[in-house]
Amino acid sequence: MQALDEIQTVWLFNASQGTRLYVPILFSATTGVRRGEVLALSWTDLDLSGASATIRRSLEQTRKCGLRFKHPKNNKGRRISLPGLLVEALKEHRAQQSKTGELLGKGFNKHDLVFPREDGTIWKPEQFTDSYFRFTRKIGVRVRFHDLRHSHASQLLRAGVPVKVVSERLGHSSIGITLDTYSHVLPGMQEEAAEKIDAALRAAMDSTTAVI
Repeated sequence: MQALDEIQTVWLFNASQGTRLYVPILFSATTGVRRGEVLALSWTDLDLSGASATIRRSLEQTRKCGLRFKHPKNNKGRRISLPGLLVEALKEHRAQQSKTGELLGKGFNKHDLVFPREDGTIWKPEQFTDSYFRFTRKIGVRVRFHDLRHSHASQLLRAGVPVKVVSERLGHSSIGITLDTYSHVLPGMQEEAAEKIDAALRAAMDSTTAVI
């Protein structure tokens, strides 16, 4: 598991701009959504005016079953809030997709996917991973798409976002899984918490004489 910091994440955003991978990368890195969930997103799952997304299914590709939409992992759908920079990118992406649909005509993107292939067909997980791998190899980095999910969680935890909220965004079945997965982030958070309470109490001691 590799987690990017904020500067590295923005560098990846900049490197992917102008490619079809930019908005999927932005989506995962700012929401923690899994690859299959990203590829299964339909426009009806998004409320851009309300800056939210409902994760209700995932795209799976197996030798036995082929390609299919299924419930998210743990059968746990969830609603997540979207950051402003992602909403702006999605609006631009939707406008560009509409122009492509007008050119290609009826039948384009019949599944109403947010991230189909250029011809409007389903972007298969293996094809997506191949495209992502070629892109990262070209720019000289070794970051799996799944690492963007870990990066999002680690950045939120370091920023002091409650573990329960992080767990809900990731779609974990329990907060315990989040704690176990990101235990490496917590020691630093404990130190920061101790420093903050120390600073707050010292400030109170300096500014007033408490009478109980």
